[in-house]
Amino acid sequence: MRNATRKLLFAGLVLAAPSFLGMMAAAQPAPPPGDKLVRVTNSTRVQRITLGLNKAEVVELDRDVKDVDVASPDIVDAVVKSPRRVLLIAAKPGQTNVFFSDGEGRRILTLDIRVERDVTDLEALMRLNLPAAAIKISAISDNILLSGTVASATDASRAVNLATGFAGDPKKVVNMLSVADGQQVTLKVRIAEMNRNIAKQLGINVTSVQFAGTAPIVLNTANPYGLLGKALSDLSGAQFGQICANGSTAINPLSALQGGGNCPINTDLQGTVNLLEQVGLVHLLAEPNLTAVSGETARFLAGGEFPIPVARDRDGNITVDYKQFGVGLSFTPVVLSSGRISLQISTEVSELTSTGSYQIGAGANALTVPALAVRRAQTTIELPSGGTFAIAGLIQNNTKQVLAGVPGAKDMPVLGALFRSRDFQNDETELVVLASIYLAEPNAERAYTTPTEGFVAPSDPETVLMGRLNAVYKNKDAEPPEHQAAAGGFIVQ
Repeated sequence: MRNATRKLLFAGLVLAAPSFLGMMAAAQPAPPPGDKLVRVTNSTRVQRITLGLNKAEVVELDRDVKDVDVASPDIVDAVVKSPRRVLLIAAKPGQTNVFFSDGEGRRILTLDIRVERDVTDLEALMRLNLPAAAIKISAISDNILLSGTVASATDASRAVNLATGFAGDPKKVVNMLSVADGQQVTLKVRIAEMNRNIAKQLGINVTSVQFAGTAPIVLNTANPYGLLGKALSDLSGAQFGQICANGSTAINPLSALQGGGNCPINTDLQGTVNLLEQVGLVHLLAEPNLTAVSGETARFLAGGEFPIPVARDRDGNITVDYKQFGVGLSFTPVVLSSGRISLQISTEVSELTSTGSYQIGAGANALTVPALAVRRAQTTIELPSGGTFAIAGLIQNNTKQVLAGVPGAKDMPVLGALFRSRDFQNDETELVVLASIYLAEPNAERAYTTPTEGFVAPSDPETVLMGRLNAVYKNKDAEPPEHQAAAGGFIVQ
């Protein structure tokens, strides 16, 4: 009977065990909704977990815990909910560890915890706004690392803006995105300038000698030219009248008087007329081709530098700095997408001029510093690859006119021309800049050519007898090598 009773009790315990265990499990508080759960078994004693900032995680143990020790409580806070359930709350980015021990001091579990931002929501935003981009988002402490590939620089900028809004500080976003499209941009620029100068001079100088008894009365006009200071050519002009009977053309009658018998004075009138015109034409053309990576600046200068005194040292020596002049170009391209390129371009044409120059010192030690005549243009535009734009209308027209003469007499009609000189100057300048932009890729070396390809210096007989500066190819050598016939430069798109 006793054995039968024992068997019945054992069977009842076995049957009641599942319901008892279920009641015990129900007695344990359920983890808060949305929290993570870490279950620990006998085989799990050390774990590494990552907690999202300001979020919590539940740790379920297989034995009762007595002591919970946190290395850095300011990073992770531990709340014991029951003997076998502990809630970990991430309060600050960083790294720490937590130790769980039972009543006998034996280690139950060790957790190595890293607290960082939870970027799950940011990843969802990236997929929603940039579906074609392959962006990987990683959290490093309180910072966000963006890596992967995007289609254009515009997509990269949008990704950084999204990450900045999520992090709250642009300094906490590390951008390591790469752009899949070509990022080399070639700019072909044509700078053309026409400069036309016209100068006209009209001057009449009159000399007359009359005698009042034995006293000579001399009348003389020598009006200077106000713009240039002198005639365009002192040897040009016409002369009428004669003062010296021997045919001398001395203009100054006083020198004629001093000549004595060699130049007897006649009571006559002598004059010279200068009627001169000068026309100049300057044609400037530069065609620089520059290639730069998106976001970088490329510069070009065809000209030179001239010294400018800036200071004196303690010994009195003049120190100089150098100023550039000539045809200059600077541009910064940014590839926005495969069909758009943002271009910031600045171009300048300058030349040395005496207008506006200044002089330091006097006498033999005087130093003249020239000035610069500058035409400058700067703009930012967007173009497709292969597009061309023009900067035109840079027209400058300077007209100067100076009249110099005898007061009162120069204002008389008709006869006033005998008492005045006229200096006229007109400068007209027009500058046009044409720029074409292309996406470019590097090419093979054999596709390039240089201006020196195929040059052969002539022999002495060819130079002396034929006057040649280079050797002449024979018929069999007339065909250039294959690589010379290829188009030089980058492959443009």
